[in-house]
Amino acid sequence: MPTELVSAINWRSLTITLLLSKFYKMVLLNRVAKTLRLAVGVRKNMLHTSCRLNMPMVPIVIEQTGRGERAYDIYSRLLKERIICLMGSIDDDIASLVVAQLLFLQSESSKKPIHMYINSPGGSVTAGLGIYDTMQYVLPPIATWCVGQAASAASLLLAAGEPGMRHSLPNSRIMVHQPSGGVSGQATDIQIHAEEILYLKRTVNLLYAKHTNQALETIESAMERDRFMNPEQAKEFGLIDTVLEQPPLWSR
Repeated sequence: MPTELVSAINWRSLTITLLLSKFYKMVLLNRVAKTLRLAVGVRKNMLHTSCRLNMPMVPIVIEQTGRGERAYDIYSRLLKERIICLMGSIDDDIASLVVAQLLFLQSESSKKPIHMYINSPGGSVTAGLGIYDTMQYVLPPIATWCVGQAASAASLLLAAGEPGMRHSLPNSRIMVHQPSGGVSGQATDIQIHAEEILYLKRTVNLLYAKHTNQALETIESAMERDRFMNPEQAKEFGLIDTVLEQPPLWSR
């Protein structure tokens, strides 16, 4: 066989081999990409399902207006009626939401009262003080309502409502205690954090004394350990003004 013909056949075989190699590589890459897309899709579905399972269901309220139907989630509809729900542990995220709602309602009206319903075990002292300062800063009177429990920082927010407008439902529980925290590290750092906790303790005690009209020594004694109260005891202590089973006439 002539040498030129042999060379041509070899080049053609090599070209076919390279083309087949590229083809199989593309097929393999496509299969890998498809597998990855499926895996990502399954993972996304798992995440979405997990989020739905972990998040509480929020009811939707449908209103009939002159322009047709309008849907609100229940908390937005309550906000329209100047009602804020502080539910769950108090952290920076919850504080941001409550502060934003207070500022918004003040911009809507500086005279109409705001109603804050509290069911919280407490939480971050600084987040609670952020809500407290905003409650004192805004102009509208704020009525507070304990529903379930108001413990730790939440009890301070309950007491910080407008005098005469601090309420509790009959089976709620109110608890006060001193701030707590923990830190590890060098002795100097531990001392710094201990001084900060003592500063917060004194600050919180002064605020309770202000809103309950109790002597500072009485507050310090009561706050030394967890002190649980029923609504009648909380009223006697000065944290609330009224124990209610029905809304007062002025709020209807």
